[in-house]
Amino acid sequence: MTPVNDDATHKSRTAKSFDALRDGIVEARYAPGEKLRIDHVSRELGVSSSAVREALSRLTAEGLVIAEPQRGFLVAPISRRDLVDLTEARTEVEGLCLARSIENGDLDWEGRVLSAHHKLRSLGNAYEDIGTPQARQWHRLHEDFHDELASACPNLWWLRLRRQLYTQSERYRRLSGPADETGRDIVGEHARITDAALARDANSAVRHMKDHLGKTTKILLKSGIPFGDDG
Repeated sequence: MTPVNDDATHKSRTAKSFDALRDGIVEARYAPGEKLRIDHVSRELGVSSSAVREALSRLTAEGLVIAEPQRGFLVAPISRRDLVDLTEARTEVEGLCLARSIENGDLDWEGRVLSAHHKLRSLGNAYEDIGTPQARQWHRLHEDFHDELASACPNLWWLRLRRQLYTQSERYRRLSGPADETGRDIVGEHARITDAALARDANSAVRHMKDHLGKTTKILLKSGIPFGDDG
């Protein structure tokens, strides 16, 4: 009989807890400021309290959860100021990663970018149908698209930071609900970024990316998100 590797099992359950909690926070199933009781989460996910505690500690390091003395773990709050600062940081880092990726990307990179763009474009504006399988698929493909654009950047620290900023930005997008994006051509925005990247025009690609991220933030600031600094 093969012996059970308790350490490997614990790590697996911690990873499961981390992924489930991260997805729940990003997808707004856990509200900003909501208390995350370890015993409740443990029962909900069917894992040990120690696995949940470790997962929450990792999420604290990523800025999605905060740990407060006497209060335990809370979903990180949101604010207009935080969204503006987040967008500024993400625009800079995303631009750096995109420019370096264009500089270093090979034919395989071009193929991945084309494929990711084609898959995303095939769903059109499915993100508008909140809560549907098509909307969830759109969000997954949107993440893949941005990941592939940056994937040839050789600086792993920039890529790690880019990933963290993307996750935080996605959280705000999901919190917005059916935000009014009337007149926005998001399919065209993605196409312009793709065309410039594949033409190896880093300046244009970075400019289009900046416009793309800026438009999203302007829409979110006008949406129904319950910002903590509105009162």
